[in-house]
Amino acid sequence: MANPRGFLEFNRAKIAKIAPLERIKNYKEFTLAFDEKEQIEQASRCMNCGVPFCQAGLVEDKKDIGCPLHNLIPEFNDAVCKGNYALAYERLSLTNPFPEFTSRVCPAPCEDSCVCAINSQSVTIKANEYAIIENAFKMKLVKASKPQHYNGLKIAIVGSGPSALAAAYKLNLLGYKVSVFERSDRLGGLLMYGIPDMKLEKSVVERRIELLRQSGIEFKTKQDINSKEKADTLIKDYDAVILATGASKPNDLNIKGRELEGIMFAVDFLTLNTKSLLDNGKAASLAKGKDVLIIGSGDTSVDCVAVATRQGAKSITRFERSPKRPLTRTKDNPWPLKADIFTTDYGLEEAIAVYKKDPREYQKATQEFIGKNGKVTAVLASDLKRVQKEGKFINQIVPNSQKSYKADLVLLAMGFSGCENELAKNFKLELDEKNNILSTNYQSTRKKVFVCGDARMGQSLVVNAIEDGKCCAKAISEFLSKA
Repeated sequence: MANPRGFLEFNRAKIAKIAPLERIKNYKEFTLAFDEKEQIEQASRCMNCGVPFCQAGLVEDKKDIGCPLHNLIPEFNDAVCKGNYALAYERLSLTNPFPEFTSRVCPAPCEDSCVCAINSQSVTIKANEYAIIENAFKMKLVKASKPQHYNGLKIAIVGSGPSALAAAYKLNLLGYKVSVFERSDRLGGLLMYGIPDMKLEKSVVERRIELLRQSGIEFKTKQDINSKEKADTLIKDYDAVILATGASKPNDLNIKGRELEGIMFAVDFLTLNTKSLLDNGKAASLAKGKDVLIIGSGDTSVDCVAVATRQGAKSITRFERSPKRPLTRTKDNPWPLKADIFTTDYGLEEAIAVYKKDPREYQKATQEFIGKNGKVTAVLASDLKRVQKEGKFINQIVPNSQKSYKADLVLLAMGFSGCENELAKNFKLELDEKNNILSTNYQSTRKKVFVCGDARMGQSLVVNAIEDGKCCAKAISEFLSKA
């Protein structure tokens, strides 16, 4: 190692960001990279552990342990510490085809599993990865990856999100002619329309897709496979078909007043804003001057807070069914599991700066939407308490706790419940109990149809989707080699 005592000599540096009140003036990325000296110091904090949990890629108690892509983290940290970005990129690209995505949007389970994090602060692995890939682009090390020859077999991929792009990348390298079918007007799936520009500028997505196109992958937009005839045509014309359409069926809240105008799914709100930025150079204004209430507690809800703040919402409230998380790990959430602790993500930080209060309301049960002249005006909600019943903790409504909250825009950000039912019907596929496409080793119940990403495993992280796409490509190659 370049500096085996780095973890003793240097503290973890705080990741610099543009101040909230300044960054909400636009939709640009706001995280600032380390300077060269600081970057080397931070990379030197890696201990080169005998057992590097940061790259384990395991799941225990439904929580990640280390990087799902199995990135060779101590190796690329050591290369960065030596200032050798070419070697660092070579090691990183062995496992991760799209570091520019993960270094921006991944919640970094690798850092929670870092050995330094046992009794100190973890290595800045995510920031190190960002430095590697952006330096690689500057040094023109990132090139289109063309296969030595094609094997004459064709693969169709439906969807163009992270799992689809990863599968396409891998299959193309293996010599398959790959065609990607996207129903939207732009490529990238949730990378394009599901994640705001502040976290992932769309030029970054377009930059990678152009490289994939140069490598020989064919992309087709506005291609909705919305009938049995279209599905059958793909199966007939291609040697295998991958469904990488995501978990695109949002969870709804079917309570009284759901039909009122002003209630919409969070993903539609985010899509409309990004599309407006791309088409017109201006953001949408759905939240401008409105009392916005967001139901849900995941990353999508945070993105909604950030976008609504930028659009000029009058007020923002976010309902969570769960209690406030602890400030530190508990005995039920030990290292090296992903830390389940209280944090204030970027959108919440911005809302606190603008509205002078935390928008989060914990342990809330939404019970009814109230309206006037067909439009939502308020939400009725009660408090929840956790009680133990038959050995399990469940939520119970607190009697006489109902309260009315002003809201003329309600965003439902409660996650997704699997793939769209029509997709499975068109391809004549079976679904599992969670409404995901049923598969064995990525192969669906129809011989030539494979599935990967959220359509197979349910809503998950971008990093998991990329790994799933890679594994699906391997499964297809093994299947076709035996055919």
